[in-house]
Amino acid sequence: MSKSPVSRPAAVVAVVMRGEKTLVVRRASGMHYAGYFGPLSGMLEPGESESAAVVREVREEVGLAVTPVRRVWECLTEDGKCDLYWWLAEASEGDVVLDTKEVSEARWIMPTDFGALETTFADDRKFYSEVFPHLPEVS
Repeated sequence: MSKSPVSRPAAVVAVVMRGEKTLVVRRASGMHYAGYFGPLSGMLEPGESESAAVVREVREEVGLAVTPVRRVWECLTEDGKCDLYWWLAEASEGDVVLDTKEVSEARWIMPTDFGALETTFADDRKFYSEVFPHLPEVS
């Protein structure tokens, strides 16, 4: 008998771009991995597409409207319990409005500056240093 593939919960990571800059957020106190910087992320809801989850998560956490562009990478969460699907998304104009229960800070940064942030996940650093620079038509 062959083993069936492991089924893990899925989440999206929204690499939100506005021009050449990307949006990173710091997780609020009380959140899992509080104080960590990274792109926006969140679990898929039952029956929800990845692109719809990108739109919903960004709207809920920072109040921006985005247009999902494409899935660009995937990996596991740091604890290995969840599949992460990374999406590029273009942000519309407008101000960032934080959901302070989930996000304590937001910054627009150049992707090359991600490595200078303190308290980040290893796979986030890998994405911005190894994957992002090789994506076609990013800026």
